[in-house]
Amino acid sequence: MYRVVLSGLVCILIVLIGFGGWNVYQWLTSEEQKSEKDSDMASAEVEELEKQRMEIQGEISEDDLTRFAEEGLNPFGQSTAMNELTDTFYQEYLHGMSHQKVKADAKWGFYEIHPERINWLLAGLNEVELEHEDVYRGILEKWDKGDFTTADLDHNAIWRLQGGTIGEATGVYSPAEEQAYLKSQAE
Repeated sequence: MYRVVLSGLVCILIVLIGFGGWNVYQWLTSEEQKSEKDSDMASAEVEELEKQRMEIQGEISEDDLTRFAEEGLNPFGQSTAMNELTDTFYQEYLHGMSHQKVKADAKWGFYEIHPERINWLLAGLNEVELEHEDVYRGILEKWDKGDFTTADLDHNAIWRLQGGTIGEATGVYSPAEEQAYLKSQAE
């Protein structure tokens, strides 16, 4: 009798361990698939942003901003709404705007700094949950006050979040250097 009860308990224990192991396996597999899906979505988002950046890069005018608003676009000329912003968008926009202020051996993309863009991004921080919100808020609050003295450090903070390897900022432009950069981007 004792052996029968003990054998039954051992069988039940084996079934429970197997069931628990299967559930852990399913959970780990689903987390891995979710991570791969998120990575694929982020890659697609980055590719789309890079394409759009090339189409709308350069200086921005009040007429452009008015036209964007009339067409239901954000201040960057894109259809992404404030409540759809992700870390990828913040990094793209801040990185591109910082190029106006910083010295670097290589730069890809440019969005002119404009108070409407800064204010829109600041407001967006209250609409979405972001992993690096504190970094973006710190940069945008300085820029909103017209403080670009650490734009090179701001650029490099975003550049590092993006995994940058080429184009680290090495200083901040003088006003004359900035005007020359803006002129080169308008051509």
